[in-house]
Amino acid sequence: MNNIVLVHGGFVDGSGWESVYQILKEDGYNVSIVQNPTISLEDDVAVTKRILAAQDGPVILVGHSYGGAVITEAGSDPKVVGLVYITAFAPDKGESVASLIKNPPPGAPVPPILPPQDGFLFLERAKFPASFAADVDAEKAAFMADSQVPWGVEALSGKISEPAWKTKPSWYLIVTDDKMIPPDAQRFMSKRTGSTVVEVKGSHAIYVSQPKAVAALVEQAAKSVKSAAA
Repeated sequence: MNNIVLVHGGFVDGSGWESVYQILKEDGYNVSIVQNPTISLEDDVAVTKRILAAQDGPVILVGHSYGGAVITEAGSDPKVVGLVYITAFAPDKGESVASLIKNPPPGAPVPPILPPQDGFLFLERAKFPASFAADVDAEKAAFMADSQVPWGVEALSGKISEPAWKTKPSWYLIVTDDKMIPPDAQRFMSKRTGSTVVEVKGSHAIYVSQPKAVAALVEQAAKSVKSAAA
């Protein structure tokens, strides 16, 4: 159970996983990072499945934010034996990220998403650090804001066909100060998926700011699946 595949979310690329990657590698895991283009859910699932096909055995599949939708669909791959959601969307059959964010609860923080440009979304640069990366080093948060990856509207509207969490064990890291996905929404999704839950205080970019907490849950998932298979 040594193969870990990491899937990033919208507005960013896979480089944000670097510190999590380093911890997992040091602990003996084989780690791959998916560079999903976030143009459409279908394409992102296909890119993820290509990385899964390259693995030499069972895989723990990890998704952050929109990456949770990707792993929910791609996780049906027979190599995937466990799913880890890092403050992530975990849609049900027929749901999309767009449908999950359609009616935010009263008082929930509203992400500073700009109107679509040619079918793509960006976060307002000046507000990016506070909304996405409040506990990340200021220089790094500014770099993340200035190096945003356009997030395709089509990716948000991509619907799940068969949620992998219905047949495979899952873990969920709830982030209590998240300004992008409200903590109550995370709690709802993690309860619905029947995930093993850990809560931490931090921002949406928890995988950047607190890589040890993220890596610890991934390793917990890997060890749990391994002991269950023994």
